[in-house]
Amino acid sequence: MTSHDLTAELRDLDSTLRTVESVLDLDALAKEKTELESIAAEPGLWDTPDKAQKVTSRLSYVQGELNRVTGLRHRLEDAEVLLELAADESDEGTLSEARQEIANLRKLVDELEVRTLLSGPYDEREALVTVRSGAGGADASDFAEQLMRMYLRWAERHKYPTEVYDVSYAEEAGIKSATFAIKAPYIYGTLSVEQGTHRMVRISKYDNQGRRQTAFAAVEVVPVVETTDQIEVPDDEIRVDVYRASGPGGQGVNTTDSAVRITHLPTGLVASCQNERSQLQNKASAMAVLMAKLLQRKRAEEEAEINELRGDVTASWGDQMRTYVQHPYQMVKDLRTGWETNQPDSVLDGDIDGLIEAGIRWRKQRETAEAAEAGTKD
Repeated sequence: MTSHDLTAELRDLDSTLRTVESVLDLDALAKEKTELESIAAEPGLWDTPDKAQKVTSRLSYVQGELNRVTGLRHRLEDAEVLLELAADESDEGTLSEARQEIANLRKLVDELEVRTLLSGPYDEREALVTVRSGAGGADASDFAEQLMRMYLRWAERHKYPTEVYDVSYAEEAGIKSATFAIKAPYIYGTLSVEQGTHRMVRISKYDNQGRRQTAFAAVEVVPVVETTDQIEVPDDEIRVDVYRASGPGGQGVNTTDSAVRITHLPTGLVASCQNERSQLQNKASAMAVLMAKLLQRKRAEEEAEINELRGDVTASWGDQMRTYVQHPYQMVKDLRTGWETNQPDSVLDGDIDGLIEAGIRWRKQRETAEAAEAGTKD
């Protein structure tokens, strides 16, 4: 890019960042930060650990957002000075440095812009993710475990806290299912575009003849329930079963029947937890998972009613939303957005920001188009 092109790119970045700053409302964030700091300084805050954790977590998020936006603004201003210096002195080295910095800023500003597209009723919440193996035998179980690791590695890359609630191991390899939480603001809105059926094509590790195998796994993402949600579960509508927690290969991880499985009888929804040694703690965690699933079900039913009124009931994304290929070639392709890469190993190691960003933009475009179509019908 020439100096003139870079100047135009800077103007575009400045415009995008101003829009982001307006949407995020930095003044409101700064005010919230001051209020949270005041609460965090109260001597008796940690007398109520749950409240303290929520306050400190929110404070950390607000501080991070403010630092992120103001940091980008300063870098953008510095890049402008660097570009002017390169032009004044006709210095190719400085111009190259400015070019690289502007490219880095483009990536960071685009990522921040995606956050402003998360405006759904539950988008700002933490998320519970469930991965289940589907058709494909041992390869499907192995693939489900790869997907679980992919999301946990993604969270680790971003320094998001995680907690694994339940893992059901398959007999030969991998997992039948797993449920885990990713605890950071806007994770539900961010990861909800990952929900759907994932497909893997590769040479089977479990076929003696080394044949190519197609395997499937399902990913479910639900928002964490908060105390303000109107979700009531009478005791006579649930069944609580306790069992002994187990690890890979059926090896017991403790000697007591502390694992808990809760079944919601009217819907058949099931939630379980075995990560704690206390049966009481496992029951509380399993109940939180069940409540989240019921909240998601309620939201889906409300959306289905709205779509029916519109006369346009369609599945969300279809059965296969993404394909991972490791043989006969290397590729990951999202079937909704068209986003693809030839580095499946990198993706399975948690490098999924590009896929997520494309999914969020795709969803926003679709929502806008559906709203426009509904307005035309009205």
